[in-house]
Amino acid sequence: MTNALSPFSRITIKIGSALLVDSATGKQRAVWLKSLASDIAALKANGAEIVIVSSGAIALGRRLLGLNAMSLSLEQSQAAASAGQIALGQAWADALGQHQIVTGQILLTPNITEERRYFLNARTTIATLLSLGAVPIINENDSVATAEIRYGDNDRLSARVATMIEADCLILLSDIDGLYTAPPAQNPDAAHLPEVASITPVIEAMAGGAASHLSRGGMTTKIEAGKIATLAGTAMIIAKGTEQHPLKALIEGARHTLFHAVPGRAQARKRWIMGALGVAGSISIDAGAERALHAGRSLLPIGVTGVNGIFERGDTIAIVDGNGHEIARGLSGLNSTDALEVKGKRSAAVLAILGAGSRSELVHRDNMVMVSGKNGEAE
Repeated sequence: MTNALSPFSRITIKIGSALLVDSATGKQRAVWLKSLASDIAALKANGAEIVIVSSGAIALGRRLLGLNAMSLSLEQSQAAASAGQIALGQAWADALGQHQIVTGQILLTPNITEERRYFLNARTTIATLLSLGAVPIINENDSVATAEIRYGDNDRLSARVATMIEADCLILLSDIDGLYTAPPAQNPDAAHLPEVASITPVIEAMAGGAASHLSRGGMTTKIEAGKIATLAGTAMIIAKGTEQHPLKALIEGARHTLFHAVPGRAQARKRWIMGALGVAGSISIDAGAERALHAGRSLLPIGVTGVNGIFERGDTIAIVDGNGHEIARGLSGLNSTDALEVKGKRSAAVLAILGAGSRSELVHRDNMVMVSGKNGEAE
């Protein structure tokens, strides 16, 4: 019997709506939450720091406001989130308060984790709460978020939070006990994978879709979360959370899938770049530029073969090889118009075109992260 949580001291736990809210009644699963709070208290008593990323506000709020439709309009979802967030925060405060644990609520929108200044402020707030012995309860701010400015799922949000606070482990509690070679509900011959060394295209192909109207995610978003977390040095566990005491079950050897962190924790700035939820555009490069990047050099325009998308200086962009595979990610030193104008040109020509004082690097090495090494591993 192996304790899956023993190696970890700072843990982010993601709780989905379907675990917190009974789908038939719309009420919170109070007995289940009480058991989870007991598990969290036990982990804290053993020295672990815990951060919770909790769904459930809309699911609770729709009942409070009498919204019975399976599909809510944006305005109804925002109203439900507003009402439900109070109930959700109170539920966590009551459950953990039984163990003399103080909670702090933080509502996030994508700009907070995608813009460096806000990212640092949020990280400081969470770190301060942890230093004071509290448990931060984090959720997306669905009461103001729209389709254009939202994470879309709490799997990726939890991964972004985990990397932000340098968590050792991210636990995604779900209705399934890990990753299978195929969706087990559709394929009875699907095999469970206890460990995943790295997230490859083969692993990504094993993911399925969302299974509940209360949940926006599915195995696909969990794998996407795993890519964000593991590349930044955070291990990830997918485990079944439907039964009582799900964390205690992990300690006692319950089946799960462990996604190993890429060895070597990146610098804080590079973790932030790696964890970007999306990229504004991409740059295609030739073989010579690819060799230069692997050698630790900056990306110069002479090695660029293509510029895709519209982006501004400072935006996150992907750097892809001749086969279209992303090999690096970084902050662009030029906007897309200038990048297109100087692609393939030597540094002297770049300065002549853009003017004295302009940057000769398209992406500086200090603002770049290699996401695929020569052996398929992150660098």
